[in-house]
Amino acid sequence: MFKAGCHISVAGGYAAMGRDALSVGANTFQYFTRNPRGRGGKTPSPADVAALRQIMEENGFAPALAHAPYTYNPCSADAEIRAYTREAMAGELRMLEQLPGSLYNFHPGCHVGKGTEAGIAMIADLLNGIVTPHQSTTVLLETMAGKGTEIGGRFEEIRAILDQVKPEIQHKIGVCLDTCHLNDAGYDIAGDTDAVLAEFDRVIGLNRLHAVHLNDSKNPLGARKDRHEKLGEGTLTLEGIRRIVCHPLLADLPFYLETPNELDGYAAELALLKEMRA
Repeated sequence: MFKAGCHISVAGGYAAMGRDALSVGANTFQYFTRNPRGRGGKTPSPADVAALRQIMEENGFAPALAHAPYTYNPCSADAEIRAYTREAMAGELRMLEQLPGSLYNFHPGCHVGKGTEAGIAMIADLLNGIVTPHQSTTVLLETMAGKGTEIGGRFEEIRAILDQVKPEIQHKIGVCLDTCHLNDAGYDIAGDTDAVLAEFDRVIGLNRLHAVHLNDSKNPLGARKDRHEKLGEGTLTLEGIRRIVCHPLLADLPFYLETPNELDGYAAELALLKEMRA
């Protein structure tokens, strides 16, 4: 089964996200757990979450991907931001137990001058403090574009975080590849998919890969800028997108669109992807 969805707004509630996903032909979706650029947010009602769970079960959905807000920074130089990040992420992981088998994705963060090694240690410390061996959710580190002091722009940085995670929770930590981020970080995922996946497997291990953010990029290879584009309108090209979604090492993973679209644009892109996989 081809597992593909898009980013859906949580503004209308959890069951509404399931209905919106169905309306665009998706069998999974991604959403922000709260305001992506602020600290606002409300706890969903158990009944609303249960209604979404029923929609997903009845329609054979792949796991939904909950995306942590951009304001979280596990390796910030500011202790208050680190504490807020820890508290908020821990609460979201508890809430996600109402949607068993979810994926929870976050940006590793920016060390803001403290250095990559120190930042990596703080990210691992966060995971060691909030992830439990028996939770149903898998937490994903997202590959990043490597702009500024961002951690996660190189596979080796993701590996270094994983190496510092406690053995008892290793099975609950994975990776989400972002195709725009990979391109902007200098990995030619669209032009030489085989080589990039071989490098990922060598450094991290394909067994760690649980999801793909499928985005085109406004930028050339290695720009280190992180600007998403609609499929086929950026530097990855439609042929590059086809190479990614049809690659045998990725074909069984869920793909989540984060292109600059509204629902009708996502519906068109999902239809295009289905044609590529037909």
